[in-house]
Amino acid sequence: MKKNKKKKFSHSIFSRKEINKIQKKIDLLGEECDYDAIFFLNLRLYSSIVLFLVVLYVFELGYFLAPIFTFVYYHLIYYIMIESNIKKRCDKLDIEAMYFFEIMALALESGNNLKNALEISCNNVDNDLSKEFKKVLSEVEFGKGLNESLVSLKKRIPSDTINNIILMITQSNTFGNNITKDMYHQIDYIRDKEIQKAKARISKIPLRVSVISVLFYIPLILLLILSPVLLEFLG
Repeated sequence: MKKNKKKKFSHSIFSRKEINKIQKKIDLLGEECDYDAIFFLNLRLYSSIVLFLVVLYVFELGYFLAPIFTFVYYHLIYYIMIESNIKKRCDKLDIEAMYFFEIMALALESGNNLKNALEISCNNVDNDLSKEFKKVLSEVEFGKGLNESLVSLKKRIPSDTINNIILMITQSNTFGNNITKDMYHQIDYIRDKEIQKAKARISKIPLRVSVISVLFYIPLILLLILSPVLLEFLG
């Protein structure tokens, strides 16, 4: 009863459109996410109110700072709890996809049908992407159509590349066309994308080392060089 009252109260504050929009984003975080749109919206609203009142009370210029702090926090909590986690999951799924879909492509080349190839891949790979496809196979066992389950899966996957492969699987299930070659192309695309990301990270290392050197090592070296002069001056 209390949960229903809370939901009714939340629906009276937030529009259905906003709730659905946030829920679609949260669905992209996967089953490991332990909160829903109602929880997030309530948390963001009430914590923003508390922050506003605290800043207003604590700081002398609170009437000026409170709206600014609250505005920044309101958007920052959305990025931290949802957008940044979606990006992390997208990167993780892309890495997992290379191995998962390679096994699936090999299973299809061996003469297995689409459903058997998915089962072989899920049985030989243990990661988040495999768990998502296991959920698809579980829904099929309970009478749901494979295409329908795959469409639902796309709503839980934040990676456009993986969703392209899921679309290919759906079309293959509908028309019976061979997708092995196209799947290898997508795997190569993911691999090239990960290599480019690695190169970008490596290229940033000299800059980070330079910044660390300027902030820490150079002052330390100067201190060591000038310490005798300072000791003589102080003495």
